[in-house]
Amino acid sequence: MPIHETIQARKVLEHIQPYSPGKPIWELQEELGLDQVIKIASNENPLGPSPKALEAILVSLTGINRYPDANATDLKRQIAVRSNLSPEQIIVTNGADELITLISETFLNLNDEIIVPSPSFSEYDFGAYLMGAKVVGVPFGEDYQYNVEAILSAVTQRTKIVYLCSPNNPTGTYLSKKHLHKLLDSLPKHVLVVFDGAYSHYATADDYTVGIEYVKLGYPIIVLQTFSKIYGLAGVRIGFGLAPEAIVQNILKVKEPFNVNTLAQVAATAAINDDKHVEASQEANTLGRLQLYEGFSKLGLSYTESMSNFVLVRVGPKAKDVYEELLSKGIIVRYGDTWGLEEYIRISVGNPKENDTLLKAMASVLQETC
Repeated sequence: MPIHETIQARKVLEHIQPYSPGKPIWELQEELGLDQVIKIASNENPLGPSPKALEAILVSLTGINRYPDANATDLKRQIAVRSNLSPEQIIVTNGADELITLISETFLNLNDEIIVPSPSFSEYDFGAYLMGAKVVGVPFGEDYQYNVEAILSAVTQRTKIVYLCSPNNPTGTYLSKKHLHKLLDSLPKHVLVVFDGAYSHYATADDYTVGIEYVKLGYPIIVLQTFSKIYGLAGVRIGFGLAPEAIVQNILKVKEPFNVNTLAQVAATAAINDDKHVEASQEANTLGRLQLYEGFSKLGLSYTESMSNFVLVRVGPKAKDVYEELLSKGIIVRYGDTWGLEEYIRISVGNPKENDTLLKAMASVLQETC
């Protein structure tokens, strides 16, 4: 009898598809024999990693024969200072992705429900399905704005978690402080709010909040942060969460020991104090967004104004063809079918040269394709 007929996986895995990352540069180079490839698909920092993080990694290389600090003590202290919280209100993980899974393992039982405004980051669904919970999608309103009333209407006795990605991936839209406050005050006390602020450093709206003040006030909320975006440390995988101490202590019960490697810890500890790199990245992103907006307008393409480091662009029925033609020219963007947005592509903000190359290539492709 074939082994696949005797070794049965858990039934919940029928709902789970492996995460589909953006195509890596090396793969496209191998496929097409290209020397130069531009990747503006995964919302990475075009300025590169924090210089302070690089210095810290070099100094620490000779110590990697030792196990890492299981508690990420130094990093927690720095995060505590920056956020004006205590280290006991902080958990450090192998990217924010691991924290999403840990939250699911901590708080979800079979047939519980999570609420996710849709479309959004797929890892929220993954964590729920892993635990046999149900995902309740709540569509965004017009122009992908958060619909607080629709979220509240979706709450049931089985609701355990509400996920809020703000700025949201892939739309770039955000939840205002007023609406977050209303949501927190209106939700039943048994519901945990997970506020994913992975792109919070790029938000420029006056009424935006990263949500930390609600942790301080004791609301049932956990704020997710990452070092992958503004700090440019996507390759070493490190993120963290901020929450009331009782929530953190429960999550620590399911966390693996030594989950964050030494180099990631020292890099993040240095990067979080690299204000010069953060400010340069913010300025470059704001200018880059404007460059893309202007270019898309000239091409007659509609887009969603973004508070993040990417822009969701509506290309039309031939969006997949445009995506594939851009690939053939050595430009990697993200096709929207991942989120059920078959007429869209998501484009990360690159450096000025990358943005210009992308816009020129799109002009050529659109002329040929659409």
